[in-house]
Amino acid sequence: MILTVAHRTTYRYDAPIRLAVQSLRLTPSVFDGQVTERWSAVVEGGERGPGYRDGAGDWVESWSLRGPADAVAVVVEGQVETRDLDGLLRGHRELVRPPVYLRDTPSTLADVMLTDFARDVAGSESEALAQAHALAAAVTDAIAYRPGTTAAHTTAAEAFAQGEGVCQDHAHALIAAARVVGLPARYVSGYLLAGEDGTAHEAAHAWAEIHVGALGWVGFDPANRCCPDARYIRLSSGFDAQDAAPIRGIAQGAGSESLEVAVAVAAAQQ
Repeated sequence: MILTVAHRTTYRYDAPIRLAVQSLRLTPSVFDGQVTERWSAVVEGGERGPGYRDGAGDWVESWSLRGPADAVAVVVEGQVETRDLDGLLRGHRELVRPPVYLRDTPSTLADVMLTDFARDVAGSESEALAQAHALAAAVTDAIAYRPGTTAAHTTAAEAFAQGEGVCQDHAHALIAAARVVGLPARYVSGYLLAGEDGTAHEAAHAWAEIHVGALGWVGFDPANRCCPDARYIRLSSGFDAQDAAPIRGIAQGAGSESLEVAVAVAAAQQ
């Protein structure tokens, strides 16, 4: 499948800023499931700085914009050819060892209720892959997809107790549950093509990857009850949403900030 992406993120300020510095993880991952045909990720009016590939295999690039400026716009445009690998992350080169992703973060720390849930679900299966599938399905059932019911800093335990949330909450809950039973798990940011079946999800999307022994990393998207397929473009990964954020930055100035995001993912003519 050939997917096109148009993504614009605009930070607006009620007073001009003196300087903005952005760190972008907005370049598609390099692995057997996707080939980048063309791609551009820029800060409008900004200056490109150094770039590097980090230990997780993600391309990180820095940008700076000198003011005065009342807005900073990050613009992504590109085309990627994808294929369905049944969720497997084949051919992806990285240096970080899987056991590192057993480390909890404040967003993915399981409380007593989530810990008991994970142990009960995984305890019915003897193999790691079956446990991962069972946990993903159980998280889908436990957290209804309802936009606007959680916030950026909602934790896995809070979303699980509330029983509703968005893709970030599904991913955090699955990561927390997997780590409880000794399965390394991480957060993945990317894009998802909207389906014709009316399934609710954001085009700028997130899911989880769980390491299951000889198979390596396998993706699970509890928000859509599936493994990532040819509709998905993978960008970056991390311990949680904050660690895997496609855009990080700071701005020097006294004004308050507001955010506007527009994302469109479409299937190009084959």
